[in-house]
Amino acid sequence: MAGLFEPLELRAGVVARNRIWLAPLTNMQSHADGTLSDDELRFLSRRAAGGFGLVETCAAHVKQDGKAWPGELGVHDDAMLPGLTRLAKAIHQDGALLSAQLFHGGLRADPAVSGLECWGPSAHRDERSQCRAATEEDIRSTIDAFANAARRCDQAGFDGVELHGAHGYVLSQFLSTVYNQRDDAWGGSLENRSRLLRETLAAVRRAVPSRVLAVRISPEDYGQAKGLDLDENLEVARMLADAGMDVLHLSLWRASLNTLKHPQEHAVTLFRRALPSRVKIVVAGAIWTREDAEAQLARGADAVALGRGAIANFDWPQRIHRGEDIHLAPVSEDVLRQGGASPGFVGYLRGWKNFVAP
Repeated sequence: MAGLFEPLELRAGVVARNRIWLAPLTNMQSHADGTLSDDELRFLSRRAAGGFGLVETCAAHVKQDGKAWPGELGVHDDAMLPGLTRLAKAIHQDGALLSAQLFHGGLRADPAVSGLECWGPSAHRDERSQCRAATEEDIRSTIDAFANAARRCDQAGFDGVELHGAHGYVLSQFLSTVYNQRDDAWGGSLENRSRLLRETLAAVRRAVPSRVLAVRISPEDYGQAKGLDLDENLEVARMLADAGMDVLHLSLWRASLNTLKHPQEHAVTLFRRALPSRVKIVVAGAIWTREDAEAQLARGADAVALGRGAIANFDWPQRIHRGEDIHLAPVSEDVLRQGGASPGFVGYLRGWKNFVAP
């Protein structure tokens, strides 16, 4: 088993200084037009200075009609380039790699935020929203938008990009047997339901052939990720590896637990057996302590991604390396502010049960 502080080569010539990542975190700190704010820059750069080997942006929309919440980072327009370039320079100055999580909300996009009609694989209506079915033009233009967003990140100096195929957003929606009821080339069989993700990955790989290309998935149903089958996703992961994926990012929510479909098996061990060794596996899901992180490496993960633990501890890697205590939830507002969280972000975090101290 590799140690947490051993370097990790993600692709030829691209090496993270350790195996501890900042997970992509919605922080609602970008400007209304999607450009990078000083608050968001401060939050992310604090994690680089705190010792994380790779810093991921929050989910960043590749098209205006895919925007899902206020304060979301944009990678959808060349007007974003100055901020993205500034971010890459700051993260690299503190020794970390930088990856952008490329994202489209699909039926979970918010017309009140984007100003545009939302769409998904099929028409959908629930108590919160409704959307129309995607046209062929919607699908093709979205594939192009992911590729163009990757080019912008490349131009800005990012080390890699990640396709957000988890949590019930558009790439996950097309995989879903619940959300995808199409009977054309984009629905029905697993080959068809995975087509959007596979073609998006291929287009991004063509656009940025030398950058690290990751895909984040929800291995099976949880929360908004509905209609997903573990065994199908193992097959999808194999397809993506064959198509040029460098890193598979497993979003598990609680990484200490085994899978629902195969309770005797952990997702990391299943996907590690399914994939060639050149494909690295990073895992996220309630990883707080050094013991939590090392347990995932022991199962076969190459790296861990911290979410809440990294919000509470901007310098988690340095604290762990020195053997110091870490902040555990509930976390005081003072600690969050010292770690670079803006008042607006702290307000958002107060909506998380038992995370911010009263």
